Amino acid sequence: MNQNQATNIVLYDDQCSLCSFQMRVVSWLDWFNTVSLLPISNPRAAEVAPTITREALLEAIHCVAKDGRIHRGARCIRFIGMRMPLAIPLALILWFPGVIWIAEKFYQWISRNRYLLSRVFGCKEACSIMPMRQRANEEQVRTK
Repeated sequence: MNQNQATNIVLYDDQCSLCSFQMRVVSWLDWFNTVSLLPISNPRAAEVAPTITREALLEAIHCVAKDGRIHRGARCIRFIGMRMPLAIPLALILWFPGVIWIAEKFYQWISRNRYLLSRVFGCKEACSIMPMRQRANEEQVRTK
């Protein structure tokens, strides 16, 4: 993993419509291009995060920070949320004592049931309304 990468890299399950929809939202909230979204189906995912198993990547969203630290699940949401103006209020709530523990338990439940939840709350029509925002930083991450 390159310690001098330009952005924080978020790894997500692109086979899950719920996850894909959430990344579409992130692409629009990330005004300053502080994260690059990389689907775990991309061969570069294993190169970007060689210490994370495929099973772990399927269990939760991960962010490989510029400094090499890895944030997982609700902690990933908190980390990237602090870098996006409209998401800062949610991210700040996750810093209150005990809230991250509850958020992780909730995240684990969502993750275990995401394919079922995708059928109900997944991308569907919303994805045609909110397309993935094309950003140069993602092209660079996907093709290096």
